[in-house]
Amino acid sequence: MESTFSSPAEAALQREAGAGGLRTPLGDLDRVYELERVVGFVRDLGCQRVALQFPDQLLGDAGAVAARLEEATGSKVFILGDTAYGSCCVDVLGAEQAGAQALVHFGPACLSPPARPLPIAFVLGQRSVALELCAKAFEAQNLDPTAPVVLLSEPACAHALEALATLLRPRYLDLLVSSPALPLPVGSLNPDPEPLERFGRRFPLAPGRCLEEYGAFYVGGSEAISDPDLDPDLSRLLLGWAAGRPFSSCCPDTGRTQDEGARAWRLRARRHYLVERARDARVVGLLAGTLGVARHREALAHLRNLTQAAGKRSYVLALGRPTPAKLANFPEVDVFVLLACPLGALATQPSGSFFRPVLAPCELEAACNPAWPPPGLAPHLTHYVDLLPGSPFHVPLPPPDSELWDTPDVSLITGDLRPPPAWKPSTDPGCSALTPRPQLELAESSPAASFLSSRSWQGLQPCLGQTPVTAAVSGRRGIAIAYEDEGSS
Repeated sequence: MESTFSSPAEAALQREAGAGGLRTPLGDLDRVYELERVVGFVRDLGCQRVALQFPDQLLGDAGAVAARLEEATGSKVFILGDTAYGSCCVDVLGAEQAGAQALVHFGPACLSPPARPLPIAFVLGQRSVALELCAKAFEAQNLDPTAPVVLLSEPACAHALEALATLLRPRYLDLLVSSPALPLPVGSLNPDPEPLERFGRRFPLAPGRCLEEYGAFYVGGSEAISDPDLDPDLSRLLLGWAAGRPFSSCCPDTGRTQDEGARAWRLRARRHYLVERARDARVVGLLAGTLGVARHREALAHLRNLTQAAGKRSYVLALGRPTPAKLANFPEVDVFVLLACPLGALATQPSGSFFRPVLAPCELEAACNPAWPPPGLAPHLTHYVDLLPGSPFHVPLPPPDSELWDTPDVSLITGDLRPPPAWKPSTDPGCSALTPRPQLELAESSPAASFLSSRSWQGLQPCLGQTPVTAAVSGRRGIAIAYEDEGSS
């Protein structure tokens, strides 16, 4: 029963987190993990207990890094080696259980604000970048020197963007450099003007300019990746970037470039299909995919209100990391919605391996809110915070008497006309009259009960009152291989 709804405890002990021993030479630990900056962060705060969070692929270096920091700071250091959901999110719950006063996160990060205040330092890594090759690739992809272009990168290559821009600026006049949206140091003042923050990055736009005017040049990825569509960071950018603007990527090792227009179209087409599946669904499973990102409770309540307004039944499921085996235990659910950080919502396994499709919160919003999207909205929002009140992208639900609820809607999958939401009150004045019936009838049943009644086998029949009452008798004793009354063979 434990493995049915959650991962068994033995799985965490048997899973290989990486090769044993050090993965980085001792002489390179200070440079790779930026230990000098981390030591300054701990000393400035005066912390006595510090938690270190590593992804699975970096756990081989965790012991050596922790020993170096304890020796340099004199603080007690704890290693958080496993997380309940994704390693890109800050595990503030695990840090609080260890009594830590600060946390240092190593490796790729979604940079989502934590649910609870805690001093956090991010070490994204510094991957080597062939600047000359990337500069030549940029010039080959961008022939117009006056076209506005934004330099983007994976987090580990962000340190090289300014150097790359220095090589390109003598020729290109409208070049914008993005940077990771790291938390500002304690006591520092916000820059003026405040840069635009989106996709986990900051964009220092000039007054009067908007991000939708710019094309994009992304430095990151690897030629060894078999399926680039599974890169959640690049998928987030391709889905959220303006559809009419060019977008190209460049491998930081070889300088090989690729036009990402076809991949972006494929990702958007897949998301439009998922929106149609959500509109056809009657039962929606809301998967709790994070407990450490800010406003996750508010977002869960918002999604439940959406499904109720659209006449759908929703169930909240807390299963840890979603897998096809876990979700297959709920066949009555038509679609699942993963409430997670931007990278976690896009980092699930290929949808073909799941029994039912797994959606992001933005797709459920598009399916259940008839007022969505507002004019001028980006093609896809990747963070559930953008859907909540207070965000410039928030779109409230129309009132119950709005004509938007009565707009005819035809399913693009089945071709059938979708009925209006069942919760919407009728405006017919005669609907309040009660008509006596000779027999009570069930007006609305549970979707789960309806699904059970449609199955050919519904479990063991109780047959209440049909079985004669008899005295208890002694049964067979022993085990299946050899009962006592069978004798020895």
